[in-house]
Parts: sequence; C-alpha cells; structure tokens
Amino acid sequence: MDESIILLIILSLCLGAGCWLIFIWAVKKGEFEDVEKPKHRMMDDE
Repeated sequence: MDESIILLIILSLCLGAGCWLIFIWAVKKGEFEDVEKPKHRMMDDE
C-alpha cells in the first residue's frame, strides 16, 4: 500500500515537472508572443 502511494506521488511529480518544462520551452521558443495577431490579420486582407 505505502509503496504504491510513494510510486504514484513520484510519477505525478515527474509528470508535472515534464509539463512545466514543456511550457517553459514553448515560452522561450516564442509560441505565446502574439496570440491576437492571427485574429486581426484576417481582417487586413488586401
């Protein structure tokens, strides 16, 4: 019982850290720089 709880806690911490690292990588890559521009770009069609 205790071993399974410890394993689940470790797995959840690893999963959370992995998601956090992917988010930080995406922010540094510039994925969230300008989320409004594509919405307004379709209005500027010439």
